[in-house]
Amino acid sequence: MKKHVAITVVSLLIVAFVLYGILWIKHRREYAISDAVFVKADRMANVGFQVDGKVTRVYVNLGDHVRKGDILAELDPSDYQLKVDTLEAQIKALESQRRQLEIQYKRLTEQLSLQLKASRITEEEVMAKERALLHQMEELDAQLKKVSKDRERYEDLTRKGLFPLQRYEEIDTQYKVLLEKRRALEKNLEELRLSYQKSQSITHLHRADLMRLEELRQQIQSLENQIEALKKQKELAQNQLQYTYLRAPFDGVIAKRFVSPGDVIRAGQPVFSVVDPSSLYVEVLLEETKLMGVKPGAKAYVRLDAYPDKVLEGVVEQISPASAATFALVPRDVSAGEFTKVVQRIPVKIRINSKDIHLLRVGMGGEVEIKRSP
Repeated sequence: MKKHVAITVVSLLIVAFVLYGILWIKHRREYAISDAVFVKADRMANVGFQVDGKVTRVYVNLGDHVRKGDILAELDPSDYQLKVDTLEAQIKALESQRRQLEIQYKRLTEQLSLQLKASRITEEEVMAKERALLHQMEELDAQLKKVSKDRERYEDLTRKGLFPLQRYEEIDTQYKVLLEKRRALEKNLEELRLSYQKSQSITHLHRADLMRLEELRQQIQSLENQIEALKKQKELAQNQLQYTYLRAPFDGVIAKRFVSPGDVIRAGQPVFSVVDPSSLYVEVLLEETKLMGVKPGAKAYVRLDAYPDKVLEGVVEQISPASAATFALVPRDVSAGEFTKVVQRIPVKIRINSKDIHLLRVGMGGEVEIKRSP
């Protein structure tokens, strides 16, 4: 009897073992299973200041929730504020010089415009008078020529007693008057030409003023260029002053703090690590031999080591087009072939349902089962 019981028990155990084996194999065929599971985040950043300086204040700590734009820490702004103030003072001084030069330029322009206008009028008047005098001299010369001939003829006739002396003296007097008029016209013409030369000299002086005006314009332009360059430097200095405030790049949680008040840090040195909890996901390094049937949209069941009794549901979001070894710091050298076959792992990204995402923490490990598609 005991023998039959023992045989029955052994038979049941064998049957149970076979059934378990069949179910195990069936499960392994239907699911891709791996324990190479890691929790990661799409948005996780080590943030730091963009300028050097001494940390004066730290406003957040490990685990604090922050909003995008919140101030996380602050550097001593004294040096950067001094640079901004210095540039502002230089800009104001140059702007004052520019205003003074612009006043001089405007005044000189107005004066020169009036002087040039008056000079042009004077030259035109001189030239008109000169033309009139020359015309009078031409007429006077014609009269002198006629009177001179009459005078010579009547002088000869008067000597011979053929012409009255009184009539000759009238002609002689007329000749001398005309001659005196011509001398007067010549003197007026000479004075007029001297006046014209003076006018030309004034015009040359005006040209010198024009050169001075151009010099003022160039000085004003040079000051404007300097002011523009200083404004750009000031803008850069103001940006650097703003960079003394470290702000959160996105909504998230402080995962780590690297500095304390009083630390002197360099630009780019990590100050905080910020994680966006809504961007957490599970990455599986799935063996290439288990990749068959795993597709985007496939259901996944994750059991984290931190919560061994809880199964988290998720969906395959992405399958990497390259193996994890492709991006290793020291890639495998297979140029001479491989003596040991190494199974490659393909990164698979799984997005956990939102109701369970609060349980995830970056760096957690666990196991995953991914439902294969037919």
